[in-house]
Amino acid sequence: MNAHNLSPLTVFEPWPAHVKDVWGRQPTVVRHNLHRSALLSMEALAELIDAYPRSHYSLINMGARGERRFWKEGDIAGMKGADVIAWIAAGRMWLNLRRVDEVDGRYGDLLRAAYDEIARNAPGEAMDNVSMGILISSPGAQVYYHCDLPGQALWQVHGKKKILIYPNTAPFLEPWMLEDIAVLGVEVDMPYHDWFDAYAQSFDLEGGDMAHWPLNAPHRVENYDVLNVSITSEHWSRSIARKHHVNMGNGLLRRRYGWTARSRSISGPSYFAKAALQKLSHKSTWLTSQRSAKRAVEFRLDPAIRGGVLPIDPAAS
Repeated sequence: MNAHNLSPLTVFEPWPAHVKDVWGRQPTVVRHNLHRSALLSMEALAELIDAYPRSHYSLINMGARGERRFWKEGDIAGMKGADVIAWIAAGRMWLNLRRVDEVDGRYGDLLRAAYDEIARNAPGEAMDNVSMGILISSPGAQVYYHCDLPGQALWQVHGKKKILIYPNTAPFLEPWMLEDIAVLGVEVDMPYHDWFDAYAQSFDLEGGDMAHWPLNAPHRVENYDVLNVSITSEHWSRSIARKHHVNMGNGLLRRRYGWTARSRSISGPSYFAKAALQKLSHKSTWLTSQRSAKRAVEFRLDPAIRGGVLPIDPAAS
């Protein structure tokens, strides 16, 4: 199947009739055909990596399942895409190719076809500002407990992973957590306890599975012992954007001015005041100072050892 010729009618297999009633309300898995796309073959992904701009990717080294949380940023160091994939397959890391739809228009066509069909299968509020990334991750790799501000979906392409999705209510998610994510731009510093798992919904995803969950629902991912390729997509809508304005406004009021706002309304005078505050914050030097500095690059792939990495002293760069 030629990926960029996929029509909207061929992105998904037929959805069960009930999905439109639970879409966005409950964690849901449906079947898609993107894993058959030529654009998502290993050969095509290697070519994509060959020319990928440095500003649009992150190479992350993380702890194994059960280990203490750590997170280091790396660099592919000019290695060919096919070698990068082989090193990921033999290591413990993941490569996040961000905004693939902007870097290569063929993937943008694929994304728009997919979301056009989502809109037909689950009609509701219009989705806009849609974007996608591609994750290539090692056997046994994990993504820590976190939540996202826009609407999200995870499309499994190759390999197998488990996603655990938690309720988007206290104690798993508190308003201050969303506010801190909005203000600080950090998604993986949320409190997590092992007992949370008893309240999660767990899904095993294989090639052709797409998972979607309620807005802001915390989640984490564990790869099985196989190389994984997944698409992450995100979208905004009018109500999602307004909720973001409130999170940002409330976060600014609490962190900068010491006042904890009670209202989370997305209409009325309090909403418009917070929307104005968050808009003004974009020009604020205070906000820039609060956000985490860009992570220093601490390793590069070792061309001599498959799966190996070499440390980089950030102070020397």
